Amino acid sequence: MTPPPVPPVLGKPVHAALSLLFAASAAHAVDWPSGYSKCADEGETCKAGTSVRPVSFGIKDRWVIKNLSGSVACTVATFGSDPYPGTAKKCALGPVSAPAPSPAPAPAPAPAPAGHSGGYAGLVTGGGSVTPVNVTTAAEMQAAINAYTGTGGLVLRYTGRFDFGTITDSCAQWQKPDGAIVEIKNKSNITIEGTNDSAANFGLAIKANAQNIIIRNMTIGLLPGSIDAIGIEGLSGAYPGYIWIDHNTLFSSTKECSGAGDLEFDGLIDSKAGAHHITYSYNHIHDHQKVGLIGSSDSDASDRFITFHHNHYQNVKSRLPLQRGGYTHLYNNLYSGVLTSGANIRMSGYSLIEGNWFENAQNPVTSRDSPAIGYWQLRNNNVQSPADFSRFGITWVASESSPSRDATDWTSTATFPLGIPYTYTVQDASCVKQNLPSAAGAGKGLAKLNC
Repeated sequence: MTPPPVPPVLGKPVHAALSLLFAASAAHAVDWPSGYSKCADEGETCKAGTSVRPVSFGIKDRWVIKNLSGSVACTVATFGSDPYPGTAKKCALGPVSAPAPSPAPAPAPAPAPAGHSGGYAGLVTGGGSVTPVNVTTAAEMQAAINAYTGTGGLVLRYTGRFDFGTITDSCAQWQKPDGAIVEIKNKSNITIEGTNDSAANFGLAIKANAQNIIIRNMTIGLLPGSIDAIGIEGLSGAYPGYIWIDHNTLFSSTKECSGAGDLEFDGLIDSKAGAHHITYSYNHIHDHQKVGLIGSSDSDASDRFITFHHNHYQNVKSRLPLQRGGYTHLYNNLYSGVLTSGANIRMSGYSLIEGNWFENAQNPVTSRDSPAIGYWQLRNNNVQSPADFSRFGITWVASESSPSRDATDWTSTATFPLGIPYTYTVQDASCVKQNLPSAAGAGKGLAKLNC
């Protein structure tokens, strides 16, 4: 069960907003964050003392945290949100807050430790340091996954090649029967990594409670039929996912195929049916129509907590992402050539959109085509106000759906209601424009943005 959306709160600083955190380990549920100590059961009083300190309220890896002092009522009313409705919760005290630093420029934070996704997926180790298994085809990859016991660690190194130059008609390619899909199902601790000269013409599906999965350095394009390049679905609340999609190159075509409507090819990165705690980072996504949805329909509102950072979107039509409900964090992405719509936040979802570069983009931030709109907070993007639209090629086409909301005034419609539970650095949007193309995508040596 996921917590209900918090109503939009305008004007509150982020540090005062509720922080919904999740334990880094999926091995077992815990009732308060590491380093905290229990102080009360729900309905009792927690003695926080005279110093301000973090107090958690929750159970089973779901907590709301506030900075409080004195006698704290361990109730939903105090914390403003119920992280686990219908279940008795507990309060726990964190360490006393450190004194406020003097107003001087803070040093840049240290790089995230190896394996940290820089997003809601948190620390993802995948198959770890086990000896890689080399595979050259989808069949070989699937056979290795099927033979794997499921928990000890598996690293698959894909060395296969596909010559996309042999595809002369993208519409004829799309009209073929669905191609091969490699499934990771009910298994954990897996890394799939392509070699720099590899290329694939098959899809990857993560489903049915797979967790701690890394897919990186894969080039996947022009898939036959209507299959996803990378699809994630069927994760339950007991299996948070911790899935990291990193440094891949994904593409198809924006060609209009006769009689197809908008059905040419399917999603490149779709997350649905319970998919949560996912990070998409440093991917180069280009020449595609419907890039990525979160939630397969307006009733699929279980998708939660997904980060998109340092992705390069180039010559794409829409779904960057299409978000139904839940919470997304979009930072330091490059949106260059958005043909229909960009981030489409719907069904009471929330998105924190910061440090991105938008150029030549139609409807870059919007809410349309669902019976309920969503909300966004805009922070430190290259576009600062409507006065910048013509400079960066930002255009708007009004939606025919109702309700709808476009960011034509380029203002936040809500403060993102949760604290970000991971360390990250937002780099200047101009550096994203200048340097991200040389780092995002497969074959870049897993490079990071250098500013």
